[in-house]
Amino acid sequence: MNTISKPPAHNAAVDKEDNPFDSKQALESSNYAAFIDKKLVAGEDLSEKPDPLLGFIHDSFRALVLNPQFSCVGAKSAIQQGGYRFGHYDELAGNEATAGLARDLFHFLQEQPKLDGEFSTFVATFSNPIIHSEDQFEKLLWQQLQKLYEVDAPLHAWDPQVSDDPDNPHFAFSFATQSFFVVGLHPAASRYTRRFAWPTLVFNLHAQFEKLREAGRFERMQEVIRSRENALQGSINENLSDYGSKSDARQYSGRPVSDDWECPFSTKKDE
Repeated sequence: MNTISKPPAHNAAVDKEDNPFDSKQALESSNYAAFIDKKLVAGEDLSEKPDPLLGFIHDSFRALVLNPQFSCVGAKSAIQQGGYRFGHYDELAGNEATAGLARDLFHFLQEQPKLDGEFSTFVATFSNPIIHSEDQFEKLLWQQLQKLYEVDAPLHAWDPQVSDDPDNPHFAFSFATQSFFVVGLHPAASRYTRRFAWPTLVFNLHAQFEKLREAGRFERMQEVIRSRENALQGSINENLSDYGSKSDARQYSGRPVSDDWECPFSTKKDE
């Protein structure tokens, strides 16, 4: 497994090429939406009316994040300033959902440079399965990321700014040569701010956190989040660690993991 991948020949999110994930299955499973001028709109050109389920889940997610007690100030900023896009799919880690999610996540990366605010994110929610435990969700989260990687790997290199080794302290998930910090939410989460009725993956662009570090603002944001978590739940997430000391992969699902936890994700091809 490579620690740092070679840079790609081009950056898909900048070059604005045609979406390489436009398969028939992807088009059928795509479900892309945005909240613009206080109205939810859907479709690639954001001119369609969203289906009722997507609208219901979007409004529920928005209400969660905008609750005054919600701890993640970065997420609040993205929601308040419109720097996010939203997608809803059927089965977490299912083939149809993977196809639609890959298409929509790539489209988000094309659109992202034009979004307002310093925080931008793509929120992917799923109707199924019903999540009963943190172990179940963690397994499905990594299965979904593995499938996304497998459809993306023939087309794009790993982001050269991060490691592709989930045990490396500088690991971040990469798609279309852009790295992300992924946050999972689901109804069985032990952390209150990770508890949401539908299984959800939030794809936060890794680069925006790097900009905060360069500006000397990341540590302060981290302090605010931890203070809010402690006030709400009486403790902070056991997996929270200072950047560079442990892999962020330990934080993705939200489940407290032991020191000997092994991430089920891999970019290593079978021999």
